[in-house]
Amino acid sequence: MELTRLGRTGLKVSRICLGTMNFGPETEEPEAHRIMDRALEAGINFFDTANVYGWGENKGKTETIIGRWLAQGGGRRDRVVLATKVYAPMHDYPNGGRLSAYHIRRACDDSLRRLQTDRIDLYQMHHVDRDTPWEEIWQAMELLVQQGKVLYVGSSNFAAWNIVQANEVAARRNLLGLVSEQSLYNLAARTVELEVLPACRAYGVGVIPWSPLAGGLLGGALAKAKEGRRASERIQRAIEKHRPALERYEKLCAEIGEKPANVGVGWLLRRPGVTAPIVGPRTMDQLEDALHAEGLKLTDDVAKKLDEIWPGPGGQAPEAYAW
Repeated sequence: MELTRLGRTGLKVSRICLGTMNFGPETEEPEAHRIMDRALEAGINFFDTANVYGWGENKGKTETIIGRWLAQGGGRRDRVVLATKVYAPMHDYPNGGRLSAYHIRRACDDSLRRLQTDRIDLYQMHHVDRDTPWEEIWQAMELLVQQGKVLYVGSSNFAAWNIVQANEVAARRNLLGLVSEQSLYNLAARTVELEVLPACRAYGVGVIPWSPLAGGLLGGALAKAKEGRRASERIQRAIEKHRPALERYEKLCAEIGEKPANVGVGWLLRRPGVTAPIVGPRTMDQLEDALHAEGLKLTDDVAKKLDEIWPGPGGQAPEAYAW
């Protein structure tokens, strides 16, 4: 498994990030543990989760599953770069969510307890909080770093100007600032190419794409239209909306002898500034496919054809829409 630096830091992470959102809701704990064992064995050292995963009444369940896996020992914790997130409401109390200093500190301690660890390697803001001053957010994060509970800070679902604003305030406080951004990014969703990706490159922020297969749309949706999540009403609508592009896409994948899911991940690995797409397997077979995708080297000709099938916004702003 190839390693790369996370943004402008010296931290080395695998080019595939193991997403754990399915652990609990879709994947039972024993299978989740086997998937994590196999991922680590294959060289994936970058694991991503969030305090809210498990959802509903089971919020925190995914972190708990990971914590019990880490507690098995065998060097698991020291071999893993562990990322989790804060923002979503975890309690019904007035300060049970978002990014107040009050919630950040409480949420961090709760995540550490569920994960059975003394540190979070990458603590990510799951969404921008427009009501909390950046000075307050960074004061809370700075304290967690000083206490050794957090090593690096990242963001998720930020606009470009949020990334700039956050890092400029951090710089005034002599802090490292954001080192990563998790964004929705795949062949069918390329809006981040306008401003988010250029901002990340300018500030040395690593990009960690989530939903690299557009919720299964790019994983062979036409051939498996009624299987798993693809049977949902949302995905069925997306299939009909993108049917002409999907037909061309799956035909191209067949011509080069690769599974559509592997091509979708392989395309992201070619994109400038991308650190590691988040692959969230529900089964061991899906993990094995992701491992294959990491070694897939798409030719320039195939990449050009993919751009023709799934055109982006036309480059970065403002050239994408102005002279």
